[in-house]
Amino acid sequence: MKITTIGIDLAKTVFQIHGVDVQGKAILRKQLRRNEMAKFFANLEPCLIGIEACGSSHHWARKLSEFGHTVKLMPPQFVKPYVKTNKHDMADAEAICEAVNRPNMRYVSVKTVEQQAILSVHRARQSFVKTRTAQSNQIRGLLSEFGIVIPLGIYSIMKRVPEILEDGENGLPGMMRTLLERLTENLEEMNRQIGELEKQIVLWHRENEASRRVSEIAGIGPITASAIVATVGRAKEFKNGRQLAAWMGLVPRQHSSGGKQNLLGISKRGDTYLRTLLIHGARAVIRFAENKAKPESWLRKLMTRCNKNVAAVALANKNARIVWALLANSQTYHPDYTSATIVAKM
Repeated sequence: MKITTIGIDLAKTVFQIHGVDVQGKAILRKQLRRNEMAKFFANLEPCLIGIEACGSSHHWARKLSEFGHTVKLMPPQFVKPYVKTNKHDMADAEAICEAVNRPNMRYVSVKTVEQQAILSVHRARQSFVKTRTAQSNQIRGLLSEFGIVIPLGIYSIMKRVPEILEDGENGLPGMMRTLLERLTENLEEMNRQIGELEKQIVLWHRENEASRRVSEIAGIGPITASAIVATVGRAKEFKNGRQLAAWMGLVPRQHSSGGKQNLLGISKRGDTYLRTLLIHGARAVIRFAENKAKPESWLRKLMTRCNKNVAAVALANKNARIVWALLANSQTYHPDYTSATIVAKM
């Protein structure tokens, strides 16, 4: 019998394979080691392969596609309902095989090597930023034990620490001064690393046409634009802009029943990093709009109806929808754009 669909449960060393024929009957249950994967699928007739979107899934999707197979990645939370028994590798592979054939299943775009590379730079930068914040808080906390208080902000530390070290009357012992020098040097090194990674991101952004178009939106700079373009991949995988905003967790979470709508706070699903960048960018726009935006503008009217935090999320939601329109239709951003539907009603 010809295998038409295969589900693969990925792992570090041993991979579980589950294959079915056109009637859905299981005709293949097999374990493969990592060094056997390429040879097995190279000798197999082209078929549909389902994989959970997890570690190394994009690598294997690209690899198996080279052999003529159609590979689709699925979010793990959409595969879990198809697990019929207790969780183990065979049950997981069978569930993946069944889920990939569902007509209403949502899939994840397979990322290219370039997209994964720039996202790795983003992840490294994010890690350095978190470590830098923790290091600055540690310095501030240790100095507070000696009665020395530093204002908020990382750059306040870089400015005040040399003054503290030169002050011979502040009561700091020699051991503490040596430690403070060591921690400050580490903080400076992390600042340098973050700066170099940001230069790499900006360089990639300048060479990517889609990222440049997205960065024209107010509140979206090179870092946010490059992260969105690399993470989203093919925007047409989403039906519309609202789906993209929902994928980023920027829409209300529903708890509705019996025809009664009950909307809660934002769902906070999807990529936390993208959502954070969009909301921080929206906050910057709101600070500018408080004094510069026209009173009749959409944002100023929104700010009169709700607080700044709600307005920031609403603007981030709007920007996400604009991003989808630009990427899906290969358009250029126009701040004064008016849709044909609105013009027809005027």
